[in-house]
Amino acid sequence: MEDILSQAKKVAEQAEVFHATTKTTPVRFEGNRLKQIHTKESTTTALRLIKNGRIGFAQVNGFAKPEKMVDMALETCTFGAEARFDFPGSQSYPAVQVLDPQVDRLAIEDMVQIGQQMIDTLLKHTPELVCEAAVSKGITSVHIANSQGNRAEYQKSFFNISLEGVLVRNDDMLFVGDSQSSCHPIRSPEIVVAEVTRQLELARINTDISPGPMPVVFTPLGVASALLSPLVAAFNGKTVLEGASPLKDKVGKQVFDKSFSLWDDATLPYQVASCPCDDEGVPGQRTPLVESGVISNFYYDLQTAALAGKKSTGNGTRAGGMPTPSPNSLVATPGNLSYKDMVKDIKEGLVIDFLMGAEQGNILNGDFSGNVLLGYKIERGEITGRVKNTMVSGNAFDVLKKLGGIGKDARWVGGFLYTPHLYCLELSVTTKNG
Repeated sequence: MEDILSQAKKVAEQAEVFHATTKTTPVRFEGNRLKQIHTKESTTTALRLIKNGRIGFAQVNGFAKPEKMVDMALETCTFGAEARFDFPGSQSYPAVQVLDPQVDRLAIEDMVQIGQQMIDTLLKHTPELVCEAAVSKGITSVHIANSQGNRAEYQKSFFNISLEGVLVRNDDMLFVGDSQSSCHPIRSPEIVVAEVTRQLELARINTDISPGPMPVVFTPLGVASALLSPLVAAFNGKTVLEGASPLKDKVGKQVFDKSFSLWDDATLPYQVASCPCDDEGVPGQRTPLVESGVISNFYYDLQTAALAGKKSTGNGTRAGGMPTPSPNSLVATPGNLSYKDMVKDIKEGLVIDFLMGAEQGNILNGDFSGNVLLGYKIERGEITGRVKNTMVSGNAFDVLKKLGGIGKDARWVGGFLYTPHLYCLELSVTTKNG
């Protein structure tokens, strides 16, 4: 890294080298049995420089000679975007705990046992279920150095377990599943198994639902599948800068229900989306996005923040190229209403666990629509069975503008979203027959 940086400083006004190595070991199960075990290691080296006010960029998998990296980056400078930022100087970083050495020490035999235990437990409940499972562990090492004197490095461990099942009965296919992620090893998969078992219990009976507007309760899994994408897009500083976000001129204004708050946080201990700094060497932080329904901030990387006249919020993330704004952990504040009380309050409505195809709507406008892959009918305050051939459509911002309540219990979904149940007062529901 230092050799590349030294060469780049000779020909450019500013330069930055990013280097990351990730070692992962996934254990996969298909058809209720062990399918594959392998370990892989990947290395990425990237050079970003500023010459004559423009950005040059080069990236390789593995290592490259310093001279070659610099030449590759220089070739792109002529066509690169105008740099509106300076690389950060020496920084102080928060002490974010994201490394547990026990992850790397966990034996593959133990990982196999965890995966098989999940499947065996679920098959005792529903023997005809066909399961897929995955148990994976890994360590990522990140190093960043730039010409302004900043140096950043950290290691992060991650451990993921997932369990999915398909139940086929005649022409009916039922899909269930859940996952859990942490920087700690997850030795006890009972929480995942319990969630999938809950889904199976609620889906034992198929029932019909009448089309029309009705109240809907989104479980945390439902929130992730229906509402997350519009929110992520709307609070992206780049989307705001381009004028495509419906929230672009709403800072300081009451947009959502007063009970709803949301923030981005890179400093939560042992969460897989946490980090002491982003991929540009900017310190991680907690950024309020919505405070009691009022829009507070958007999230930015260095370039987007400079163009917007803001400061980077530590959200510059590399996904196979140059940094772009991306959320860390999104956290929605729990409320004071129990899930049971939400259901009890509804005469006829719907509980949504999974919505398939929600991204097909106009995400930038907040619209979503999709098939209810897993959902349950509420009738007179009770869940009476699983609905089929049902579709819902709505607008995420309208849903959050007037909520019937927010659940007091919350959970992590996918390792990056912490959310409670959300009680939507009205959503359009259509069915195959209506």
